[in-house]
Amino acid sequence: PQIRSPADAARLLMPRLSLLEQEEVHVIMLDTRNRVLGITQVYRGSLNAASMRISELFREAIRINAAAIIVAHNHPSSDPSPSGQDIHVTREIIKAGKLLEMDTLDHIIIGGTAFTSLKERGLAFGE
Repeated sequence: PQIRSPADAARLLMPRLSLLEQEEVHVIMLDTRNRVLGITQVYRGSLNAASMRISELFREAIRINAAAIIVAHNHPSSDPSPSGQDIHVTREIIKAGKLLEMDTLDHIIIGGTAFTSLKERGLAFGE
């Protein structure tokens, strides 16, 4: 599939993430035309947290020569509102991607049947 909007990314991941009881972080890896090359689970956390090393998010994307990534995680509370930590981590992911010459297109948070795109909300992107 091709990702043309945050909703496309959310629809792709909702079946995997919407009903989980703990946080998981997944990465959608894309080619230069935003076609999905693969999706990888990077972390599984606790009920309300998923700590991660930023470098781990890019490992598989580098291995398969992806042009860009979309990061996504779930909130088991079903509230997709981003936390301050979500925004901070997104800024760090964007910085790391720039160093690796790999675009971070978005960070999607899934909560039940709803989602939030940090890019659409202007959080961490374009700063």
